[in-house]
Amino acid sequence: MTDLNSIKSPVELNLLVSFFDLANFIKISNSRKNLELFDLLSEFYEFAGNIIENAGGKIIKFIGDAGLAVFPEENVDNGIHALLKLQKETEIFFQKKNVQTRLIVKTHFGCAAYGQLGPAGNKRPDVLGETVNTAATLNSKNFAISPQAFRKLSPQTRKLFAKYTPPITYIISNKN
Repeated sequence: MTDLNSIKSPVELNLLVSFFDLANFIKISNSRKNLELFDLLSEFYEFAGNIIENAGGKIIKFIGDAGLAVFPEENVDNGIHALLKLQKETEIFFQKKNVQTRLIVKTHFGCAAYGQLGPAGNKRPDVLGETVNTAATLNSKNFAISPQAFRKLSPQTRKLFAKYTPPITYIISNKN
């Protein structure tokens, strides 16, 4: 079992990398005072962190209304189920606070560098590499996983997803 908390020196790991982001956050932030918004996000960060970490994952960072989380390779199924739970329960969490939003989730699986980054005396876990970039750029307004992440899932968990194939686009060839 990979213990992400014990890793201090950078290593390459196969990880499930996920970005999650609250939709319509501009409207939420524009309709609240700064300290009220701070308290709201503080509660959400704890809420999200509990779901991710209870499933064996690690919150890497929050940036405003968005977060980056990772799960070790042996926890891919748990990770997907936790992210689905986070998405569903985030809606309920914010409905109770009269806030209209939903959670957008983008997830990819692959090799990434994992370790501690930051200024001396304040290093924190971080993850870097093409896998992270791919997760960040998945096209989604709901919950999307890459084919690489899908292939790591158990047959039972795969049944939760349907294949989406975007329309074909033709480009000019350089053969002429």
